[in-house]
Amino acid sequence: MFRRREPVPFAFVAEADRFRSNVTPPPRESLSKSQLAARSLVGLTVVAGLVGSLLFGMPALQPSKAPEKSQQSQASEGR
Repeated sequence: MFRRREPVPFAFVAEADRFRSNVTPPPRESLSKSQLAARSLVGLTVVAGLVGSLLFGMPALQPSKAPEKSQQSQASEGR
C-alpha cells in the first residue's frame, strides 16, 4: 500500500515536504468604514440584480396558453 521513496541525491529536496516556515505573516488590516460600506453596497447590488432578473424572467418561463385567434399582420388582411 505504501511505497518506499527512492533515495534523493539532495537532502533539501527530501525534506522539502516537511518544511515549515518560522516567519509569521503580518496581521490583516481591519477594513475602514468606507471600505465596509462599499463592499456591502456591491453585495446588495449583485443580490438585487439577481432577484430582479428572477422576477422579470419568471413570467417568460411560465407555459402560456396557445392563442385562440392566430395573429396576423395588418398587411396580410387585405389579401
